[in-house]
Amino acid sequence: MNPRTELQALIIGGSVGGLAAAHEMRSVGAEAAVYERSAGRMEARGAGIVMQPEVEALLVRLGMSAQSVSVELRERQQLDPAGRTTRYAAPQLMTSWDTLYRALRDPLSDVCYRLDSALRRVRVEGSEVTAEFADGYTARGNFLVGADGIGSATRRLLNPAALPAYAGYVAWRGLEQESALPQELLELLVGRFTFFGSDGLQMLCYVVPGPDGELGEGARRVNWVWYTNVPESGLPRLLAGRSGTTFTTFLPPGQLVPEIAAELVATAEASLPPQFADLVRCSEVFMQPVFDVRPHQMVADHAALIGDAAGTVRPHTAAGTSKAFGDAATLAAALRGWTPDQDLPAGRLAVWEGERLSHLLALSRAGIELANRSSLGTADGRRFFAPA
Repeated sequence: MNPRTELQALIIGGSVGGLAAAHEMRSVGAEAAVYERSAGRMEARGAGIVMQPEVEALLVRLGMSAQSVSVELRERQQLDPAGRTTRYAAPQLMTSWDTLYRALRDPLSDVCYRLDSALRRVRVEGSEVTAEFADGYTARGNFLVGADGIGSATRRLLNPAALPAYAGYVAWRGLEQESALPQELLELLVGRFTFFGSDGLQMLCYVVPGPDGELGEGARRVNWVWYTNVPESGLPRLLAGRSGTTFTTFLPPGQLVPEIAAELVATAEASLPPQFADLVRCSEVFMQPVFDVRPHQMVADHAALIGDAAGTVRPHTAAGTSKAFGDAATLAAALRGWTPDQDLPAGRLAVWEGERLSHLLALSRAGIELANRSSLGTADGRRFFAPA
């Protein structure tokens, strides 16, 4: 009986980074299967995405243009505390997590995509990798890709010491239907990347496609994010949801308790330009604490980590998604031509790891520097939402 020569890739994590990995593995002749820990519909943890070259390159290979999944902006504008604007030309394409997810997921309709698959154990025997999941299901392949984000189970198994560390600030977010917002707000925001910063906070806003990828005026959504310093001792209060669940890394839409919602609006009115305060008041707010995972290791025996599973970059770089896509594309290139009846291409994987870790470290430093400019996560920055 001849040994199997076709590479079987197990992708852990079914968000956009995992989908990108599946496409890239298929592009080098591998079979791919995707395992996602969520039990139901995938939920966007960060609504807006800045279109970057790595993302555009994959879309083009799949027969799509960046423009077909993006809203085009013409200008950038900075607000001052009174709401006055300073504008300059800055064309840019903005997409959204759900639009990008759909664009990548639909072409993979023939690929195994298994939900409710929480990874519990990985075993390597010869050229075979076995992934065991919490429900007792097992999957076998020849190479495992951990694309399961900041809370990566794959990383915990490969490197238990690499734990997320709170960065000292949170991202309040909103994603509102364009048609539901006041006309005067839309006149200010549509077609522009709008931002404001002061000590201990930063806010930005732009329009993204609608929930089903709509690009027409009135059918799109207004995406905003407001970073504020919050002491770590204040997080449990903010992450206590209306349902009675205390969340850890993400407070979903609809879970903000009335007391915190009122405090949020009062803080917005006291610290933001009036237009941004109005936007917060009109929104169903959700929230993410910002965490750092220090880069350390990306390759293990017949396994690799990509995206946030390997290490995080601060959101100010607008590079988290593109970094994951770049990791996936270059990992697949390193594995091109390898079959399970051969020795693992350890040299090529070591080169890949070195190059991607260098890139990750540079992005990580740049993101921290951008945060520091607004005193986000710094010891001397103004703090909000402290516990009583």
